[in-house]
Amino acid sequence: MSPHPLPLATLVPRPTTIRTRPGHFTFDLDTRLRVSEGAEPAARLLRSLLSPATGLPLRHAEDGTVVLALDPALTGLGSEGYGLTIGPQSVLLRAAHIGGLLHGVQTIRQLLPVRALAPTPQPGVHWSVPCTEITDAPRHPWRGAMLDVARHFQPVAYLRRYVDLLALHKINVFHLHLTDDQGWRMPVAAYPKLTEIGGHRAQSATDATGDRYDGTEHAGSYTRAELTALVEYAAARGVTVMPEIEMPGHVRAALAAYPHLGNDPGRTLEVWPRWGVCDTVLGVHEDVLDFCRTVLEEVMDVFPSPYVHIGGDECPLTEWEHSPDATARVRAEGLSGPAALRGWFLGRVGKFLTGNGRRPVGWAETGTELPEDFVVMAWRDPTHALAAAHRGQDVVNAHYRATYLDYPQSADRQEPRTQSGAVVSLRDVHGDDTIPAGTSEDAAARVLGTQTQLWTEYAATPERLEYLTFPRLCALAERGWSGPTAWEDFRSRLRRHTARLDALEVRHRS
Repeated sequence: MSPHPLPLATLVPRPTTIRTRPGHFTFDLDTRLRVSEGAEPAARLLRSLLSPATGLPLRHAEDGTVVLALDPALTGLGSEGYGLTIGPQSVLLRAAHIGGLLHGVQTIRQLLPVRALAPTPQPGVHWSVPCTEITDAPRHPWRGAMLDVARHFQPVAYLRRYVDLLALHKINVFHLHLTDDQGWRMPVAAYPKLTEIGGHRAQSATDATGDRYDGTEHAGSYTRAELTALVEYAAARGVTVMPEIEMPGHVRAALAAYPHLGNDPGRTLEVWPRWGVCDTVLGVHEDVLDFCRTVLEEVMDVFPSPYVHIGGDECPLTEWEHSPDATARVRAEGLSGPAALRGWFLGRVGKFLTGNGRRPVGWAETGTELPEDFVVMAWRDPTHALAAAHRGQDVVNAHYRATYLDYPQSADRQEPRTQSGAVVSLRDVHGDDTIPAGTSEDAAARVLGTQTQLWTEYAATPERLEYLTFPRLCALAERGWSGPTAWEDFRSRLRRHTARLDALEVRHRS
């Protein structure tokens, strides 16, 4: 392998356009940065990423040979695009917005020798980048990755590492699944038992196979300060953290803490030790709506994301069908029956979020059941995404057969235990078209993008999370940023790119 392979042969995701030139630029102890007004976050990111391996200070100087510049006139690059020109004597990185500069920094990082990604000093390396011209902008504004920390808690230090890995691949939405039947991880000052009780899952017996029960004691929650710092850390890398607080289903942990929020206030519940869908759901009385508003107010204080995910799917009707309060609510609101309570509930919560300048996001089981002000995250069938788009709703295409990383990567018997079901291979992820052929122009414009999902029933450790994530996330990043690319072209670049994962000590599937 040449020490300086052609840039296009190494970059993931693939840039929009790239032209190579002869020669190289070398970063050394004398290299200085010239930073325009507003570009300082990109300079800080470049220094922080390169310092561990290279030891280079990259100080500021008005005559610096590496120029980081914001230029609002570059309107054709959008909010995340960038232009990168590397010559033998200088480097120029330009963008209209800071997000573009942050993505451009990641491209510089990928152009450097692989050892630039190492977490420890790497002596004796010439830190050279090939001369090239790159103009690059994403196909989709939403390129996400969802991580479930409700079923298996991960410390905030690992979440920062996950953010770093997302940013390397120009993933810009970190969807943080904070609550579910099996655990509540975010503190809410007005409801301290949510984490005190809801954050702890007791040990339980298992069935013969262990398929449905956790069987182990598990606990964990974040502090407000940790989550606030995580949001800032991610933003400095061009990543938005979108929180998910499940309602009206997937709330067993909350009901274990505050039974009066359910449909049987006198019942004592435990945080659910099983996997799957629990049949306990929130009640529909006013105390519940007050609870949801209070929780979401704190969520909005901590997470400035324009989007707030409130789950919304897999909401069994059994309790509402037998609840006098639910019957009274159906009658008072003039609803057709208990089945209509889910839409009514989501509508009330959605209006609260939009009234506070946020956009609600929900999981869609059919594509037509979420209120019109919701962003539809369609997971069951690609046709559901199109149905929502044709209704005029914005859509994130998250079809489980191409984006759910909790499914096995191959049929190999040596694969670690995963969700039972069909294989979701690297090629499945790469080949999934976010906008299927034949989609009308108006509907296609409603497709914001795509994202991976990693539910953690069978993924308790960082090593297992990363094995399930990589390299499949690389394929999703390619699809979301570059659009459709040839499989062999992607595979060729990925073979080189996995050396970067190795340098970062990422456990990944070969």
